[in-house]
Amino acid sequence: MDGVRITSLQRILFLVTEDWYFASHRLPLAMEMARVGYMVSVATRVGRHREHINRAGIRLIPFNLGRRFANPIVELSILWRLIRLYRREQPTVVYHVGLKPVVYGSLAARIAGIAGQINAIAGLGSVFSSRRFKARLVRPLLQGVLRLLLAGRKSRIIVQNRDDQRVVLEMMHQDPERVAVIAGAGVDLNQFAVTDEPAGTPVVLYAGRILWDKGVGYFVEAARRLRSMGIAARFVLVGTPDEGNPSAVPLAQIENWQRAAIVEWWGQHDDMPAVFAASHMVCLPSYYGEGIPKVLIEAAASGRAIVTTDIAGCREIVRHETNGLLVCPHDVDALANALARLIASPEERRRMGTAGRKIAEAEYGLELINRQSLAVVEAVAA
Repeated sequence: MDGVRITSLQRILFLVTEDWYFASHRLPLAMEMARVGYMVSVATRVGRHREHINRAGIRLIPFNLGRRFANPIVELSILWRLIRLYRREQPTVVYHVGLKPVVYGSLAARIAGIAGQINAIAGLGSVFSSRRFKARLVRPLLQGVLRLLLAGRKSRIIVQNRDDQRVVLEMMHQDPERVAVIAGAGVDLNQFAVTDEPAGTPVVLYAGRILWDKGVGYFVEAARRLRSMGIAARFVLVGTPDEGNPSAVPLAQIENWQRAAIVEWWGQHDDMPAVFAASHMVCLPSYYGEGIPKVLIEAAASGRAIVTTDIAGCREIVRHETNGLLVCPHDVDALANALARLIASPEERRRMGTAGRKIAEAEYGLELINRQSLAVVEAVAA
């Protein structure tokens, strides 16, 4: 990127809970950082993406932070190991991605004397959106902790949508100059290209982690209703249950849905452009605390009409009646009606798909997102 000024040995250390998330959402940014001269590492739990990250030239540090908060003894041990890691690595900037990395990473950085911090909150997630008693109990405590930890002069917060920016400014009393809005991870506009719809029965695609909070239950119920009405469509789930998430749909439940011929389950797919090319429209009825759902950015870039919920993050990428339809969360009637409308109208799908591609090109291209992210890194590293 032109204009990025890097002194010798400026080190960026990402802290992410899972290697699959880093590979999917942050690896292109890390590669761009390395290209312009930063020394880039990632500390994460290592799974099946080790080789992918290594081939990209990013140094991989195995570190199991865990995604949920366990008992205090375990959590103190994790925090101590993280402090030791930061003291050993001495990064110029630590780049924390996700709520637990932000909390633990910010505390470890403060103790280890690491001033430069970027705290990327990719949607306020289940703690801030859940109705569960435990989440409601933890929420005020977490707000207070974050307010203290994120107050450093060289600390910056990145959120993905204006709704989350407002929440962060109001609840955490942050300086507006230190809270940047960067619209998600971006999309490779060459990789995700527009293709003609395939011939045959319309395919309605849900792609992503198979979580109740992502609205999978509403997707399946809408599919059940539309099938009972005789509407010809195929309803497809792509993805796997997220076993570390309390909202994960059990594998047995997915298999039951498939046996009942309500949905087809295609499992996990690495070639998402091919999945979009095989579909006619995309549905994400989430009621989760979204940032900017990556699947919706990719769907827009692929020229596919979208049906999603009118919640933070989803309504950033989908403009009602322009590139898709917005429905109220938890409203299966509205969801089924919106799906039925687009299933019946290939002309409307094409119009919305064309509009979505234009939105993706103007606002969500990978080069633009990387440029915005690097500007924040440069400000913190200076």
